[in-house]
This record gives sequence, structure tokens and C-alpha cells, in this order.
Amino acid sequence: MNVSAQPGELIAVIGPNGAGKTTLLRAIAGVLEVDAGTVSLTPAEIGWVPQQPAIYGKLSVRENLALFAAFEAVADRAAVVERMLGQAGLEHRADDLVGTLSGGNQQRVNIAIGLLRAPSVLLLDEPSSSLDPYQRGRMWEFIASLTQAGTAVLFTTHDVAEAERHADRVVVLAEGRVVFDLPPAELHSRAREEIGDPSADFETAFVALFAHLEHEADGAPA
Repeated sequence: MNVSAQPGELIAVIGPNGAGKTTLLRAIAGVLEVDAGTVSLTPAEIGWVPQQPAIYGKLSVRENLALFAAFEAVADRAAVVERMLGQAGLEHRADDLVGTLSGGNQQRVNIAIGLLRAPSVLLLDEPSSSLDPYQRGRMWEFIASLTQAGTAVLFTTHDVAEAERHADRVVVLAEGRVVFDLPPAELHSRAREEIGDPSADFETAFVALFAHLEHEADGAPA
């Protein structure tokens, strides 16, 4: 499969369970060995944020950032930590233990760790899956600030309405292959065509499309 991203672009990766969404991001990040294919960026240019926060609850926000900056061999770690606290809007929580933070703020710390090396591309696996609506809104504001500054962001999600609302492009996977790669409005139109329902809203069209793709993958009549 071929997936590209331009600076400042926000790309959603969606598809049925088992389609290869997380596998794709892990392969791009270099944390998964693959038999074929290439990534045009070096690992240092790619930030990887897994679905489960990889943070230490008994350390403060600042200590978590400093620890991971050391792991990443980031130059001028103290300055980078302060920059990330400001970028993530966590200055006022810098000395709080991560375990005492809300889910939304923990996710901000998780994303900040992925940004420590100022990557060109940030990969987010299901970034909003455990957040309430308010936390989700704040997180998307944070991500929007990253794309506005020129960082390309790829994120996986099971929430197709979220993909429609936030993404510049939506990549649809099925059985490890890209079946669509289009802006949300164009993709909505194509999904309606695929299911034969010109009045279906975005989410309804994609629920039906996913069912169609899963039937095809199983070899059953669609």
C-alpha cells in the first residue's frame, strides 16, 4: 500500500477490524519489521504515539518528559521539556504526578512524548478512544495547533464521524490494502455510490461500506 502526507496535513486511517490500521502506523514508525516496502523518512523524523499511554503515573509530567527525552537522546533536554510543556498546554501541571491527571491530560503527555524530537510526521493510534467529549475536543484543538505549525499527522480511528470532522484526507483500509484515499466529502460521495444509497449520511454510509468490505474479505455475497 502507498500512503503519503504533506506538511500540515491531517490524515485519518479507518477500516474494519483487522484491516491493518495499527500495523500500518507501526510499520511507518519502524517499530514493526516488514518484509517489503520503504519509508521515505528516518525514524528520527517520525513520532509514534501508541493507543495506550506509555507514561509513568508515579512521575510528574516534567519528569516523564525528561525521562523520555533522555531515552531519545534529545539534545538540550531541559529546553525541549519546557518547550513541550508549553506546546501541550501543561505548564500548570508540570509538577503534578501523571497518575493524578485526567485522561485528556494524560493523552496530551503521551502526544508530547511523541513530539520530543520535533518530528515531521506524527502517528497517533486511536488518540481519542478513551476520552470524554470535552477531553476529545481539547485534544483535537491541540492536534490542530500541530498541523497549523506544519506537522503532518496520521491517526487511526473507529469513529468515522471524527474522521469526517477533522481529517483533510481519509485513507480506508481493507485486508491490508488501501481501497480509498480521498478528502472526506469525496469519500462520502463514493461510499454512497458503493452502497447504492444517495441519501446516507457519512457514518451510515461507512458502516454499510465496512460491512460490504468484510463480506468481500470473507468471500461471502455482499
